[in-house]
Amino acid sequence: MAGLAPKLPLFRDDLDGYALIKDYGELVAQNFKMLMFTSPGERIMDPRFGIGIKRFLFEQNHPTTHDRVETRIRSQVNKYMPYLEVRSVEFFAEDKFLTVRVRYFITPIKKIQSFTLRENYQLNDLPRFE
Repeated sequence: MAGLAPKLPLFRDDLDGYALIKDYGELVAQNFKMLMFTSPGERIMDPRFGIGIKRFLFEQNHPTTHDRVETRIRSQVNKYMPYLEVRSVEFFAEDKFLTVRVRYFITPIKKIQSFTLRENYQLNDLPRFE
């Protein structure tokens, strides 16, 4: 069966040679993940592409930071994934983890999906410099 795109990271598959995405929901999820983790300036020929969520990793866990992240997500989705409607961007701090959850509606297939990023912000996990 033909696929819509290769699954990333690439890996061999006995059926198709390389594993392929065959579902639009899965393709949108992969593309959204790429948009979230790509830093502006990282994509060749389009230096404005990407949310660059890693840039916010060591920012203060504060509503102002949350607003900046949400604004960046919404503007990038509007520009690069106009077939999506961002329904909500939520931030949860529990224990030593910060969770960001984005719920979006895929207009062409009328399906709601979510992307969840959970990061441990415990200082003990950082490398020691001696």
